[in-house]
Amino acid sequence: MTKVIKFLLRGLLRLLYGVRVTGIEHYHEAGKRVLIVANHTSLLDGVLLYAWLPETPTFAINTRIASKKSFRFYLRFVDLFIMDPASPLSVKSMIRFIRGDKKAVIFPEGRITVTGTLMKIYEGPGLVADKAGASILPVAIDGPQYSPFSYMRGRGHIRRFPRITLTILPPERINLDSNLHGHARRKAAALSMQNIMYKLVFTTFDYRKTIFEAILDAMERFGRKQEVLEDFNRTSMDYKQLITRAVILSRLMRQDTAQGEYVGLLLPNTNATAVCFMALQHLGRVPAMLNFSMGAQVILSACETGRIQTVYTSRQFIEKAGLENVADELEKKIRLICLEDLRGKLSLQHKLLGLLEARRPHRSHRKHADGLSSDSPGVLLFTSGSEGVPKGVVLSHANILSNFAQVRCHIDFRPSDILFTCLPLYHSFGLNAGLIMPLLGGSKVFLYPTPLHYRIIPELIYELGATILFGTNTFFKGYARHAHPYDFYSLRYVVAGAEKLRNDTRKIWMDKFGIRVLEGYGVTETSPVISVNTPMINKTGTVGQPIPGMECYLAPVEGIEEGGELVVSGPNVMLGYLLHDGDGQIQPPVTDAGPGWHRTGDIAAIDREGFITILGRAKRFAKVGGEMVSLMAVEELAMQTWPDFNHAAISLPDEKKGEKIILVTDNEHAARKDIQETAKRLGYSELSVPRRVVLAEELPVLATGKTDYVVLNELARMEDKEGSGWIRKISDMIHKPGRGKPVRSEE
Repeated sequence: MTKVIKFLLRGLLRLLYGVRVTGIEHYHEAGKRVLIVANHTSLLDGVLLYAWLPETPTFAINTRIASKKSFRFYLRFVDLFIMDPASPLSVKSMIRFIRGDKKAVIFPEGRITVTGTLMKIYEGPGLVADKAGASILPVAIDGPQYSPFSYMRGRGHIRRFPRITLTILPPERINLDSNLHGHARRKAAALSMQNIMYKLVFTTFDYRKTIFEAILDAMERFGRKQEVLEDFNRTSMDYKQLITRAVILSRLMRQDTAQGEYVGLLLPNTNATAVCFMALQHLGRVPAMLNFSMGAQVILSACETGRIQTVYTSRQFIEKAGLENVADELEKKIRLICLEDLRGKLSLQHKLLGLLEARRPHRSHRKHADGLSSDSPGVLLFTSGSEGVPKGVVLSHANILSNFAQVRCHIDFRPSDILFTCLPLYHSFGLNAGLIMPLLGGSKVFLYPTPLHYRIIPELIYELGATILFGTNTFFKGYARHAHPYDFYSLRYVVAGAEKLRNDTRKIWMDKFGIRVLEGYGVTETSPVISVNTPMINKTGTVGQPIPGMECYLAPVEGIEEGGELVVSGPNVMLGYLLHDGDGQIQPPVTDAGPGWHRTGDIAAIDREGFITILGRAKRFAKVGGEMVSLMAVEELAMQTWPDFNHAAISLPDEKKGEKIILVTDNEHAARKDIQETAKRLGYSELSVPRRVVLAEELPVLATGKTDYVVLNELARMEDKEGSGWIRKISDMIHKPGRGKPVRSEE
């Protein structure tokens, strides 16, 4: 009788929801003593598991659910174990039950999600699996959260019959240190179960596709008319308009570019930039996001690194941003195409053919991007190398999409959300977290061209009712100084990255706005997120635990006793670097641990719970207002200014910008205005101009002849503290062979 009921139920569910089940072989691998765990998305979850699990296991359900009259009919068809996940007696009874070589289904959240992602994970299920010595069989359920049987009405896009998938993962066991007992063991078991559940939710998103395909899937899931973009011009777009305009524009871009080519985008945060980005994705081109604040010299170096021949920009943007000199320099070596000129070439035929293609965007994408896979290059970003020359970071489609799958386990992007994006799209943080991730989650993105408008941005967030804000410590501190206490009333998530979140910033946001700023961590090479604190799992002073799917370890660093260099691996780690002096071939990441591992260059410590604390950077870079500035590039700028002298650049903490750059030189006639003029003439960024020039008769050197940066930092820190223009009490440090003499500063 049970088999007949299951057969009929499967047929009905397949007919209504197109249910797809994978990994059924893992059920048989789990053994006899099994705790089956699943994420709780809707009232359909139990029915789905009953219909597709080969055997009929016992369902552990909450006492409150079991008492509801509406469930009594359905509960007659299964064996029940009624329990309170917070009750010690219920947990002990469950342990005894499973020890009898039984299989039981439990939802570790204890309730149906109201966020679309995981809710709180109770300690009970982890303790049961540990004490009973049971295998854990994770089952990922995806789709029912969008059905009328979910608790997401008013919070997400509800459809009558969404597609449903069940993914049965390989069985796992909770293996704990035998020396752990009592509360410590219970906590460790709960942490293990929590990690299993996050891994489970991570698998519910298929990242083995292209970015364009993933956006099309989001459009189908959340609706073509879902509004997803708006910029400071106050023009908005829904999914259909975004895709249609991208397809139409791609007809013109197809004439100027070739498939697989790196194509530059020199544009601000506007809807037009998003359309250009999606147009290139549609064609199978690789958008290369160029940092327009870097100066002509560095942008040209980036173009040389990426073999970029064509750059799309806007004449209006160039004029408003004062980039005429940059544009003139670029046009000497590459093809610069303005969007205004493309608009003039757009004929009625282009529009009509584009509209026809946009009606079947999947088919059109496959036609124009033939041979493209999830492992093909999807985006090219740039970061400074150790020599100050731009280094290309090639991220695949799978890198970008897997990072969304990882992050959404912690930060739920909903169709009801409005994400305020003022971080530049040429940064990995701004591009992926600020644009692509919310588009994949059905959220609306408001694009604003600069994060520096400290008075305007809080007012806009208030006006829009924005719910998510990403930024840096520097920007958050500026907003807090100028914002009204009620400006941020609507924010659900405020996440800081790119630089260390300082305690005073954290405090003012809590005191003035009642908002806890969550600190995360990432690098461009990891698309970018590596770890993040969440409302459920947060430890002040850390950057959170690694996101699902990531592995990490600390590599020893000579001279550093606490922690080590953080080395990471995961599906979000880049395809590799493009080097300026290379042959255009991607150099994949590799370390002593093998291929696919990336050295972050950051010194970190990891505690027993997995929380990461960043202690400093191994390489010589300064982070000024969230921007990475190569100290070697600053020294090169000084050499261009005063070629016959010695120079060394170091960085010191700065309350406003995070860090400030100090240049030490033995040129007694050096003045900051001279280096400013050189930077302007050669097209260097203003960030490469040191805040202060310190004059010394000699630069301290090591026995090897290399500059002694440790002593230089000590000298500059003392001078900065004294504030008198002279460094004092330093004779014991610099009156040694090869070390300098008293210095003065010129600002």
